[in-house]
Amino acid sequence: MSAVHLESEDLEPVIKRLRRAQGQLAGVLNMIAEGRDCGDVVTQLAAVSKAIDRAGFTMIAAGLQQCIRSDEDETEARVRLEKMFMSLS
Repeated sequence: MSAVHLESEDLEPVIKRLRRAQGQLAGVLNMIAEGRDCGDVVTQLAAVSKAIDRAGFTMIAAGLQQCIRSDEDETEARVRLEKMFMSLS
């Protein structure tokens, strides 16, 4: 199995999304501590989840280009990429 090493410009949007999710999660914890409405908390949890999912998909999309260029067997690359995508679903 070959490693995927992403360039810093590819990681920048991933890091931004994860920092945003981190802030949203802190907000959710504050909402719970304040006894906020359950529906509002769940809405914010969904936003955190979506932000994390998008970070993962962004990372996979950036790595996909490297996987296509690698000398890895096509079938192995496809199986590995499918596993990565499915782990986010």
